[in-house]
Amino acid sequence: MLPTRLRKNTAVRNLIRETQLSMNDVVYPLFIVDGQGVRKEIGSMKDQYHLSLDMLGAETLALKELGIRYVILFGVPDEKDGEATPAFVADGLVQEAIRVIKKVDPEMYVITDVCLCEYKSDGHCCFFEENGEIRRAQTLETLGKTALSHAEAGADMVAPSDMMDGRIDHMRETLDRAGYESIPIMAYSAKFASSFYGPFRDAANSAPAFGDRRSYQMDPANSREALKEMVLDIDEGADIVMVKPAMPYLDIIAQGKELSYLPMAAYQVSGEYAMIKNAVDANLMDRRAIFESLISIKRAGADIIITYFAKELQAMLKDYQ
Repeated sequence: MLPTRLRKNTAVRNLIRETQLSMNDVVYPLFIVDGQGVRKEIGSMKDQYHLSLDMLGAETLALKELGIRYVILFGVPDEKDGEATPAFVADGLVQEAIRVIKKVDPEMYVITDVCLCEYKSDGHCCFFEENGEIRRAQTLETLGKTALSHAEAGADMVAPSDMMDGRIDHMRETLDRAGYESIPIMAYSAKFASSFYGPFRDAANSAPAFGDRRSYQMDPANSREALKEMVLDIDEGADIVMVKPAMPYLDIIAQGKELSYLPMAAYQVSGEYAMIKNAVDANLMDRRAIFESLISIKRAGADIIITYFAKELQAMLKDYQ
């Protein structure tokens, strides 16, 4: 047996390729900000932008031309408060962004990140008691209100990223009670307390004002705990489970895929993007490294990849066969 027989040319390599990547596999993140006429590059994430609502229509059409059919929205308001009010008001940034996108392209599938860190003045994903314990009831109530406001605005899917215990069950009940049984929940099930989020905190203006998030995000050393988190979210009614970040946790993606019949998502986060992007731009790596990074995530078991490289994938699918 000579394995190289099946590597001889493009035709035979394509015929036996085990892992396929397509535009149907990727979701593109968008950062929505206050103001008018804003399309400002994010300093720590080259070629990624803050967009005001009036610029979102043109961006949506450009994404469609690039073959992108799925987006996930993050709101970055100028004003925040201690109650995370901008997260759930009917005319909030994400709520209005959903309406803009759906008006321009009703077929664009809109997923919304459901968290509080971009909207709370302290930058945390939850509320705290005076002794530092998580105030779970208030946190779940606010997350539920936020998810419901997104559904009411026309979101196709909600994606809670807060890592609070019991939030999937509470969110599912909140949506169902309001008549939104058809809205799926993509749970950030295994979200690790990672250094790879650094550029995102610049993009989302969500660095915590005190402490860190290790009391609710996962310890990077733990894999069995990640599987426990997935099982809990599945039991509570999640439709999709997610691992975040992606490439440093390919083993978790693979183990999670073996664990569950649910679709598996992975978030190729800002730090992953910045490292690869900067290395490619500096000619330290060939652009094929971008494609290789995405195929590795798919090969590990991810059905859905949230990635800042989505805009480049259509061309790469043609060039890197």
